[in-house]
Amino acid sequence: MGAWQPLPEELPAEVRHFVEQLRLLKDRTGMSLVALGTRTAYSKSSWQRYLNASQPPPRQAVVALCRVAGVAGEETERFGVRWELAVRAWPREPVPPVPPVPPVRVPAGGPGPVSVPGGEPAPGAEASVPAGHGVSAARGRDGYEEEPTLPWWDLLDEESSRQPAGPRAPRLLLYAALLAVVLLLAAVVGAVTLG
Repeated sequence: MGAWQPLPEELPAEVRHFVEQLRLLKDRTGMSLVALGTRTAYSKSSWQRYLNASQPPPRQAVVALCRVAGVAGEETERFGVRWELAVRAWPREPVPPVPPVPPVRVPAGGPGPVSVPGGEPAPGAEASVPAGHGVSAARGRDGYEEEPTLPWWDLLDEESSRQPAGPRAPRLLLYAALLAVVLLLAAVVGAVTLG
């Protein structure tokens, strides 16, 4: 399991330490990258990028790996701290400046088909943003994913663990009492009607 490709020499110490610890944790699971991808909702290729230091993993991927490896408590918190330090130190690719987009001019006759420099849309077509000018909503300013990409069953577990059990019990009792009253009323109305 420990046949990893060497990490780049220019990698900051925090990143190197984090990725090495992540690799040890992955090896501890005894799972292949395909199996890990199935259990964590992150693809095999994503795990390859994370474990070869090509891309910083989202925090949720680290949490998912800890869960699969059976890590809990303080050790999970340590991985969270290592992740924060690594993400801060992770080498960033320089972002090329975005060229300004010329303003779209609306004809004096009112709205209609909009012309965009570089091409004419079909009549009634909407103007679109040129390729490369949009910003992915899933990427943060630091280049790592900010939106959780956990499987739906993990999200349900998290929601249920956040909600206190106390308020549910009285509400459930209220619904049960309301159901009993409705059934009793239906029985009385049925008995009176049928005589």
